[in-house]
Amino acid sequence: MRLSALFVWTILLFEATLSLTAQTPIKPGEAAKTTIKESRHLVNLRQLTFGGDNAEAYFGANGKAISFQSNNPKWGLQCDQIFYLPLADSLKMRDSSYKPTRISTGRGRTTCSYIMPDGKHVLFGSTHSADSVCTPMPLVTKPEYLKKYLWAVHRSYDIYVATLDGKEMKTLTSSPGYDAEATISPKGDNIVFTSDRSGDLELWTMNVDGTNQRQITSGLGYDGGAFFSPDGKQIVFRASRPTTPEDVAEYKELLGMGLVAPTTMELYLCNTDGSNLRQITHLGKANWAPFFHPSGKKIIFSSNHHSTRGYDFQLYMINTDGTGLEQITGESIFNAFPMFSPDGKHLIFSSNRQNGGTRDTNLFMAEWVD
Repeated sequence: MRLSALFVWTILLFEATLSLTAQTPIKPGEAAKTTIKESRHLVNLRQLTFGGDNAEAYFGANGKAISFQSNNPKWGLQCDQIFYLPLADSLKMRDSSYKPTRISTGRGRTTCSYIMPDGKHVLFGSTHSADSVCTPMPLVTKPEYLKKYLWAVHRSYDIYVATLDGKEMKTLTSSPGYDAEATISPKGDNIVFTSDRSGDLELWTMNVDGTNQRQITSGLGYDGGAFFSPDGKQIVFRASRPTTPEDVAEYKELLGMGLVAPTTMELYLCNTDGSNLRQITHLGKANWAPFFHPSGKKIIFSSNHHSTRGYDFQLYMINTDGTGLEQITGESIFNAFPMFSPDGKHLIFSSNRQNGGTRDTNLFMAEWVD
């Protein structure tokens, strides 16, 4: 679900991509192919983007538009920027010369955009106030860390709200450190985000105007990628929980460098004030990018718990009590960032399927059948 940017995934999936047999590239506008390994829940799957890394696509409240991040080089991008796409215009994406509306400034890095309830503004994280170019990855010199799968948590990230044309922008956070991964309650009254301002990566909430910022988690480890339940009463998120002295020391050292090693994460639920915290997966490895099913009784998420090599990420669904695990995707080696449309009739997600053996990760949308 939702990290500093998908560029980190691209680097670490490069070896995996090279190991694949060449896939047949999908033609723009052509329906994506499914296999018998794909779930019965996904019908009429189609590809929305064609090139670069495209991720974290989330529907607006009316289900008629999405915001997403992309580093598509055809659009003159070197790192992720935020875009707005009315789904009525999605067929225009077939044309390689078409570029959807960019919301972000084009400077720095961006992550985790979400259309505000009014449908006229977009919430997102960005480093543009500190960096005019792509914010560099933190320098890693320790040999043992050079081999690890690492995510950057740039301390120059803040959370912004901009109009759909990107011309009017307001800053919602200004505390030193990492503030990003923000999403909005379906009720339109609350934002949840991740911040390290208290010394650890915890979940915080605030009003939609940025006021009343308050910490709601406190367990040592990386808490992030949070989403509200359909009724706005609960929050689902991913978390790492280092326990051994060695793991705790490594987590703290990496965090001090602006990095995390997200190879072991489980899913948690809590009330919006942080109460009634409970762990809902015990699968091992990396379980992340959770999102509520419209019923509020299930969670869809990405996981590599089944993989012997570590980088095969598929979508799964599980009941909120931790029972009833069900695999949803089986095609390709990377499927993540799932989100249901507000009416529950569609699912959008990112996948590196049918990319012609390239390193591209694109957006796909399917009709959802319960």
